Amino acid sequence: MTIKTLQLAAYLPRSRANGPGLRSVVWTQGCPFNCSGCFNPDFLSFSGGRIVSVSEIVDWILTEEDTEGVSFSGGEPFSQASALAEVAERVHDAGKGVLIFTGFTSEALYKNTRIDIQRLLATTDLLVAGPYQRDKPCRHSLLASTNQELIFLTQRYRTLDLGHRRMEFCISVAGEVTVTGFPMLSS
Repeated sequence: MTIKTLQLAAYLPRSRANGPGLRSVVWTQGCPFNCSGCFNPDFLSFSGGRIVSVSEIVDWILTEEDTEGVSFSGGEPFSQASALAEVAERVHDAGKGVLIFTGFTSEALYKNTRIDIQRLLATTDLLVAGPYQRDKPCRHSLLASTNQELIFLTQRYRTLDLGHRRMEFCISVAGEVTVTGFPMLSS
C-alpha cells in the first residue's frame, strides 16, 4: 500500500471567509493558470510548499469538531486530484462538507475523463469554477470575478445563505500574519 501525499501550500484550521460556516481550508501548492492578479502568487510554483500525508491532513480537518467542512483552494486543487479525492472522501464520510475553488471551468472538469478528477468531483458539494479575471471584479461572497460560477453538486449548501464577502487576518504565535478570504471591493 502506498501512502498518498499532498504538496501543501498552507492550512488554516478554522475560517469563516472561505466558504459557508466555520470550516478548515487546505491550499494546494502549484497552479497551471498563473492568472494575472492572483491572490495567492506564492502558491503558483509546483516546487514550493511542503509534502504532507493525506492521513495527516484528514486528521487535522477532523480534529476541528465544530467545523462544518473543508475548502480546497490553491494553487489549483485539481492538479492534485488523487490525494484530494482521498481527503474529500474521508471528510465526507465523517459528515463534513467539501467546497473547491478551481481555475478550471466546470465544462473542462466534466469533460475530463481522469478517474481522480471524477472521484474528487463526486465528493464535492460546492464548486467555485473558472479562472480569475482581474478585469471582471465580482461582489459575490465566493466569486472573485464575474466569469466564475457556483456549481451546487449536492443539496448541502443549496439553500444556505453563503454570507457576505469577508477577509480574515490570522496572527500566529510567531507573529506571522496570514490574510485570507475575499477583499471588499470599492464602489
